[in-house]
Amino acid sequence: MRYLILSFFLITIGCSKKEAEPIKLNVDQCEFCKMKISDGKFASEIITTKGRVYKFDDIRCMVSYNNENNISVDKSYVNDFSQENSLISIDEAFFLKGGNISSPMRGNIAAFKDELEFEEYITKLNATKTNWSEINNLFK
Repeated sequence: MRYLILSFFLITIGCSKKEAEPIKLNVDQCEFCKMKISDGKFASEIITTKGRVYKFDDIRCMVSYNNENNISVDKSYVNDFSQENSLISIDEAFFLKGGNISSPMRGNIAAFKDELEFEEYITKLNATKTNWSEINNLFK
């Protein structure tokens, strides 16, 4: 009986939905360009449907990696530009591109969780509003 309960517990844990894994700055490596992830404003992460986590130093690297490898993505996360090394779901993010944004691999995309901060940074960064669909098409 103990083994049955233990087996059930292990299977339940293994099947649970995986959440974002914190990015270890200057330790984790970008899956696409192989550089160490050092800037907590631009990193990103995807989790596949099988639960595998891929980390990136720039949103451009994440999009390019996914386009080249056609992996089955369950969840995608980006760092909140205004909160150092804080991952947010792409579904709740507001995006800016260009202007004075200077990301590690020149994707030059910034993501924000808070809409008011997002609106403030449009002027501060001289950037343009964009969305996830457009970002996916930028790096094809």
